[in-house]
Amino acid sequence: MRILIAGICGFVGSELALRLQRRMPGAQLSGLDNFSRPGSETARPRLKAAGIRVEFGDVRCASDLDAAGDADWVIDAAANPNVLAGVDGRTSSRQIVEHNLSGTLNILEFCKQRRAGLVLLSTSRVYSVKALSGLPLVVDGLAFAPDESAVWPAGASPAGLSEGFSTEAPVSLYGATKVASETMALEYGYAFDLPIAINRCGVLAGERQFGTAEQGIFSYWVRAWASSRALTYLGFEGTGYQVRDALHPEDLADLIERQIRSGSSSSGIWNVGGGRDHAMSLAQLSAWCTERFGARPVVPDLTPRRWDVPWVVMDSARASGQFGWVPSFPLTRILGEIADHHERHPDWLLLTQPL
Repeated sequence: MRILIAGICGFVGSELALRLQRRMPGAQLSGLDNFSRPGSETARPRLKAAGIRVEFGDVRCASDLDAAGDADWVIDAAANPNVLAGVDGRTSSRQIVEHNLSGTLNILEFCKQRRAGLVLLSTSRVYSVKALSGLPLVVDGLAFAPDESAVWPAGASPAGLSEGFSTEAPVSLYGATKVASETMALEYGYAFDLPIAINRCGVLAGERQFGTAEQGIFSYWVRAWASSRALTYLGFEGTGYQVRDALHPEDLADLIERQIRSGSSSSGIWNVGGGRDHAMSLAQLSAWCTERFGARPVVPDLTPRRWDVPWVVMDSARASGQFGWVPSFPLTRILGEIADHHERHPDWLLLTQPL
């Protein structure tokens, strides 16, 4: 079996390549990357040492994909994952659309021509900001928590968000490109009889994650805390009570292996995350960092930001029922892995942050 990974030198792409190679003996793993993200160059030697072929290629350029050869499955891990992309001054609105939507359309054409299946890595940020902001929550200790006695909206419960939760705008430019990519992927699958698995992922976190908060708040917070960098609780009255769940790449690789082996029965949209048992607020994360590295101040900033949401936890019950999959990495283990890696590589933020 030939598996092509777009964005193979990103954190997620590289981790999936190495883990799927171990999980699927005999599979031919290869990929392309445009090396635009600081830190992506650190992955190439690891992939080369594992015998995984890496080529320069930009998914926005159809001819780059054509040069990638043939594949039985493609994993699209090439997106710009920043919820503020297009408005943060680093990328333009046109760039985020070209990268996340046009790039996926080129990948879908690649799959159509080769009769290949697609695993599209999407995001929890496809869900409506307005709907998320209206969830019935209470404060429990240092975190927002579900109000168990409240009536919950369709697609949500104290267990988290299911695939039926609202994707009504606004969702951010980033979220909108992913919603559009999902729709096009499903339509290509139906029109050309291709297996299309769309994984709406929660926050992915692990030791080699790149050094920006937008690409992984858990990894960034631990490293910034250990490096004595300035940290701020943004919005929500400066409490740090906002909650996210975390998923380790090994658990994602486990699911994708099951999806690939399932063939056409993997088609559809699947919520994928650590779930409520593997979720934490920023304030709780600070408490963990204090215990590991010692106390330090965090500055509150009460200014609300347009796309901030208080509680995003993925309910993966549907994926668990279909594939027999459950996440196995506790959040505390993930945090410990990140902290250990930081102590071995204290310059990691400098290597993987934009200049």
